[in-house]
Amino acid sequence: MTTDWSKLAADLRDNLNLTVPPIAITFSRDAPAGVDPFDAPMPDATPDGRTGRVPAGCVFWFRATDRTFSTVAADHANCSVGSMTHGFMTLDEVADNADVAALLDAGWVTMDLVPQTPVVRDRPGVVTYGPLTETPVEPDVVLLRINAKQLMVLADALPGLRIEGKPQCHIVAVAKQHGEIAASVGCALSRVRTGMPATEMTCAIPGSRVREVVEALTATAAAADRRPAPGGRGGRATSWPTRSTGCRPTRGR
Repeated sequence: MTTDWSKLAADLRDNLNLTVPPIAITFSRDAPAGVDPFDAPMPDATPDGRTGRVPAGCVFWFRATDRTFSTVAADHANCSVGSMTHGFMTLDEVADNADVAALLDAGWVTMDLVPQTPVVRDRPGVVTYGPLTETPVEPDVVLLRINAKQLMVLADALPGLRIEGKPQCHIVAVAKQHGEIAASVGCALSRVRTGMPATEMTCAIPGSRVREVVEALTATAAAADRRPAPGGRGGRATSWPTRSTGCRPTRGR
């Protein structure tokens, strides 16, 4: 059965009141037919040899809201952490890079934690980004940019939702490699490089589970509409407990 990704994108948007379109992320050996490569200029390399078409791979999430493009390892290579999480480079290949050394020296991360960072295991030839509504192939990951209320709705619909911290980009690997839905509160590096607002977070959904997420969101919204409001009034209760919080309902006076 052919998946209607445009319909699923609209369902995600409507159920969560998204203001930013869902992004499709696809790992492959070659670029999908008809997809042009990301072609921003390549800046001069840093003293340790790093360069890339954007400051970090997470920037592609922001460039992909209105067009589809393909990227290769060199496009991501300015950020060693993102290159590692996306499978373009191994820890051994990035360990001596200046940006990794700077993160370790600043205490942003410790070396014992770096090997625990989720990564894509199979090295891709290409990673394709673009709006979910126009994805030319079945995506490996669908990325959402969300706010706190939208995260609340997701957590209510998906009990046990995995919520991660730095580095933000590793939730893409969690979704692709482990098949888990994972949200991230973001990280300082990504926010600086992307200009991501302080009010935003992200959530990565395995492509194979997008329909499941839409169904859970729809069911949760329908259940909320059936709950009696505090004080016996009809309609949706805004202070009723959710499965994700375990809080008790407030009593009307």
